[in-house]
Amino acid sequence: MKLALGTVQFGIPYGVANSTGQVLESEVLSILNHAKSLSMDTLDTAIAYGESENCLGRVGVTDWNVITKLPEIPNNCPNLAEWIRASLQCSLNRLGISKVSALLLHRSSQLLDADKADLWPTLLQLKIEGLVDKIGVSIYTPEELTPLWPLFKLDLIQAPYNIFDRSLVESGWLQTMHINAVEVHVRSIFLQGLLFMSSRTRPKKFARFQPLFDRWDGWLKDNRISALQACILFALSEPRISRVVVGVDSLDQLKEISTATVDRQIDFPADIYSTDQKLINPSNWSSL
Repeated sequence: MKLALGTVQFGIPYGVANSTGQVLESEVLSILNHAKSLSMDTLDTAIAYGESENCLGRVGVTDWNVITKLPEIPNNCPNLAEWIRASLQCSLNRLGISKVSALLLHRSSQLLDADKADLWPTLLQLKIEGLVDKIGVSIYTPEELTPLWPLFKLDLIQAPYNIFDRSLVESGWLQTMHINAVEVHVRSIFLQGLLFMSSRTRPKKFARFQPLFDRWDGWLKDNRISALQACILFALSEPRISRVVVGVDSLDQLKEISTATVDRQIDFPADIYSTDQKLINPSNWSSL
């Protein structure tokens, strides 16, 4: 199945709309079992989500493709290769697996740092040793790829993509990666739950974007479709995307998401989108 499970909720509360907090271990097992029954095979996590990885290791993920991310690398790291190896090995130990399907950099720009010349060779060596199948980066905007593309042969890119944020397509980068056989996974398809919220529940700091939200709410009503289904089908409708990462808080939520994947013909609106990074990049929300 094209959906992949994001596991940050398995360790810590996450997302602007999250009200349930950390998912209990028994619920995690139920979620994973049901996801397997839906032919889902990929888990997206991060080394920084230590509690999430511990939980996954206890319930067992040896039959999953696990993608993880290196945390931001400290400046002036005295032995970068050793730090990367230790970080990955701790992650493997917590997860109870011998290798990861992909290892991504949390901050892609660090590949270009002068004091991190050992970063790329170390990642390649981990791949040669079979500890990592694919090497890639997690990005916030497609523009991050411009300086990296001529220098590094990346296997996988993870990027935000949703009905408000179409920059991955509009920039031309999705097509470029498709032509060059680079695997693309997308996250933030619900914009951290913001796309589900009503004017009443949406934080007041987003009021400046009310006209866009009004068009979104009106389109949903006119097409008699839920925000959940619209967000999922929008992401799944792009054939050049390999995996769509969805985070869940409960088994019921996973069932609701899987039900929403039932195909239906939808003409998605061309005018409901934004290029404003203060809206489409959650890392900028604190400045609103």
